[in-house]
Amino acid sequence: MNTKYFDLINQTYYFPQEEFTLNKDNLEFHNINLMKLVEKYGTPLKFTYLPQISNNINKAKSWFRKAMEKNNYEAKYYYCYCTKSSHFEYVMNEAFKNNIHIETSSAFDINIVENLLASGKINKSTYVICNGFKRDQYIENVARLINTGHKNTIPIIDNYEELDILQDKIKRKFKIGIRIAAEEEPKFEFYTSRLGIGYKNIVQFYKKQIQDNAKLELKMLHFFINTGINDNAYYWNELVKCIKVYVALKKECPTLDGLNIGGGFPIKNSLAFEFDYEYMIDEIINQIKIACDEAEVEVPNIFTEFGSYTVGESGGAIYQILYQKQQNDREKWNMIDSSFITTLPDTWAINKRFIMLPINRWNDTYERVLLGGMTCDSDDYYNSEQNMNAIYLPKYNKEKPLYIGFFNTGAYQETIGGYGGLHHCLIPEPKHILIDRDENGILATEIFSEQQTAEQVLKILGYDRKQTVENK
Repeated sequence: MNTKYFDLINQTYYFPQEEFTLNKDNLEFHNINLMKLVEKYGTPLKFTYLPQISNNINKAKSWFRKAMEKNNYEAKYYYCYCTKSSHFEYVMNEAFKNNIHIETSSAFDINIVENLLASGKINKSTYVICNGFKRDQYIENVARLINTGHKNTIPIIDNYEELDILQDKIKRKFKIGIRIAAEEEPKFEFYTSRLGIGYKNIVQFYKKQIQDNAKLELKMLHFFINTGINDNAYYWNELVKCIKVYVALKKECPTLDGLNIGGGFPIKNSLAFEFDYEYMIDEIINQIKIACDEAEVEVPNIFTEFGSYTVGESGGAIYQILYQKQQNDREKWNMIDSSFITTLPDTWAINKRFIMLPINRWNDTYERVLLGGMTCDSDDYYNSEQNMNAIYLPKYNKEKPLYIGFFNTGAYQETIGGYGGLHHCLIPEPKHILIDRDENGILATEIFSEQQTAEQVLKILGYDRKQTVENK
């Protein structure tokens, strides 16, 4: 009978897959021996496989290049990295090996941009697209970047007042973009995004505040759908409305030559994941080309701001099953040696699912379980896989340790989880390692950060300060 865990996966999905293979009884990820990582570094463990960042960037650039060639699309494509997905230097260092551009969301992002400029990771020709609601410090930082000569910094106007505030701080002519306030999907709680300016108001806004202003050069129309780029009626309907606004605005504004379609490429969240990236890109380019040709306006340069797509599939987390609790006749709880709330907060906050697979014991029989974290919070659990209503793992055996991995976790989890800070029930931040591969295919690992210590947590809480005061 087919009772092994491998049999379950083999019958349910196409397996092995590009990034997931087996080495005897153990799982490998991009040909990385994960059990060796466990033996060397222990658990809980977070890791980042750096080459996957460049892999995804170059796949997207290739898809856009092919689509533009196929559709005789005579404009350029600019790949921007959305920093809020992961601000870490190791991500930036890998991403900017690939001649890309950057999108920012808040004031401190500009400090990162200045650091990248000083270290030569980016240069004066790099586009810096400044999104988000802009408070005083963000305005100050954007102005400083432009005033010191970075002409390809483009603040994206989010509301009517921002334009006047920017002009007060920026001492030279500068480029701007306008963000469209897209309509939310029908089932959403709100009708219109809180970000940007409404479709119907953009041309009027341009004529009233930008057209005759010699200090401003409108270069970009920005469009983003919160649910991402998906092959459904909602996305295509919003895209068509966006293109119509672009065409109308282009007829009034000759300097407009960029259309930013934002981010939102999905990443693999299941072994059953299917998404036709090439089709979607080809269709987007085709739709823009048709509309511009019919209106007899030049096609725009295309900008994207891929964040999760850039960095998400590079990340993973590995845990050990510490103990199994049989709570009733049908619920078995496998307890991990960390917390989902601490290390994978999206599983708790928005019920997000990642790829979850055992690292070892694939030739053992399996059972249905629930996964519990270590905090005292009833919401600290993970109870189903994408496309499955349950979790199946090799049977718990206290004499045979079981390790499990969550994959494609590289976007948002560190910042949302409060990296380096306080965590629920003071569960410590796990050790984090970086994995790279040289031109000969040889793997190298290094520790980016050790597991958080009690001393670090107490310092954040102020206990060392009180001791210092008492000693005085």
